[in-house]
Amino acid sequence: MVPSLMAALDARESECRARVAELRKQIAELSEAVSQAEAGLSRLQIRRETVKQVLADGPVATRDVSVPAASGPVDVAAALLAAEAAGDVTVMSPDYQRITALFAMSGSAWRCKDVCVELGLQTEARHVEGMRSKLKRLVERGILAETAPGLFRVDGRELGW
Repeated sequence: MVPSLMAALDARESECRARVAELRKQIAELSEAVSQAEAGLSRLQIRRETVKQVLADGPVATRDVSVPAASGPVDVAAALLAAEAAGDVTVMSPDYQRITALFAMSGSAWRCKDVCVELGLQTEARHVEGMRSKLKRLVERGILAETAPGLFRVDGRELGW
């Protein structure tokens, strides 16, 4: 009976070793996932702090308003401050803040579908058209400009900066 007992113990030990190895593998995978999530969170926190800082600095005065203003975070900050001062709650809503932050951080021209993709929205026609409506609303308020049909970028010239 002793040999079968030893065989049973060996089998149980092998099972435990396999379980330990599997758990260590899961721990490594979860650690990697946590690291990636923390890195993404860190990037978002830095972006949020940058946008807050830019908004706190306020608009930058230009010497000659006939010269096109640079497009970028300061332009968006000035437009948001103007919208807030005017009581424009639409532009201050979370959806519009995400959109304006995207334009402010990139400084690039975007198409509606690309904005949807970047913000993690679906790209079905109804979603793209909804985004087009929001971007056109930002054009009306002088925060964005439609530089070509369906191509939007930051443009504060209408507000004089």
